[in-house]
Amino acid sequence: MFTAFLVLIVILAILLILVVLIQNSKGGLGATMGSASNQIIGVKKTTDILEKFTWGLAISIMILCLASNFVLEKPDAGTEEEISTVNIERAQENTGTPPAPTKTPSTNDSGK
Repeated sequence: MFTAFLVLIVILAILLILVVLIQNSKGGLGATMGSASNQIIGVKKTTDILEKFTWGLAISIMILCLASNFVLEKPDAGTEEEISTVNIERAQENTGTPPAPTKTPSTNDSGK
């Protein structure tokens, strides 16, 4: 299920990139010189549709990203102590270090 969400998010992201590249820029020198011709020809309506499509894609990507968090399989819940013990054991297996002491030696236990 998570893979389906991931594939859908990637497809929507590619579509978003393409839609943004299709749009005309609204600022800069080109916008001030050609603003009258855009309104006469009727490009304004196309720009509105592309802008709404851009917002729709962006919002749908955000919703899918949040929804994919709920689909992820979570590990079995255990107590914090059990989880830390398992993590320490895994780290020791991977590094080959000896186990850490569970109790710190005090000054009275020095054997004098």
